Amino acid sequence: MRSTAADIAVDVVRLLRVRGETVAVAESLTGGLVAAELTAVPGASKVFRGSVTPYATELKHRLLGVDATLLARRGAVNAQVAAQMAAGVRKALGADWGIATTGVAGPEPQDGQPVGTVFVGLDGPGAAGSGSAGGGKVESLRLNGDRAEIRMESVRSVLALLLKELASEQTGNERAQDTEQNGGF
Repeated sequence: MRSTAADIAVDVVRLLRVRGETVAVAESLTGGLVAAELTAVPGASKVFRGSVTPYATELKHRLLGVDATLLARRGAVNAQVAAQMAAGVRKALGADWGIATTGVAGPEPQDGQPVGTVFVGLDGPGAAGSGSAGGGKVESLRLNGDRAEIRMESVRSVLALLLKELASEQTGNERAQDTEQNGGF
């Protein structure tokens, strides 16, 4: 059985607490749902820095530093925009990790993209290109369903992306410690 967004949020908060790290959220199409899932978890105040919901395209540039030329040429529903939103919220809110959602939940296409086109982005200490605008990781999704289903699957997907990164780094750190404790073997 696939984990729900609420289940994933519990694991994300737990791992961030163990690591002593924080997260910030930039969400367009999800309109605050990612932040709501994270803050529903007891103890989230120790790891959740805050969120920005730049629903209007120009706010992505003004609040998060997303490249204005990119927004003008490609629109807000774009992989690079998701990456820059994640990096921008991480920097703006002083978090270790930034995650972002942008896409089309419907009922109409947007920026030449069909309903169900979603990009979720992540920027953090272990993400490739972290700290730079447009760095980190992005997943492109093609989702089916109505507006509510697309938005909730987007929430689940961005939290799963962060959890996967946190878990892989945790496993990597544990392996490095084991190797060190065993004389390098």
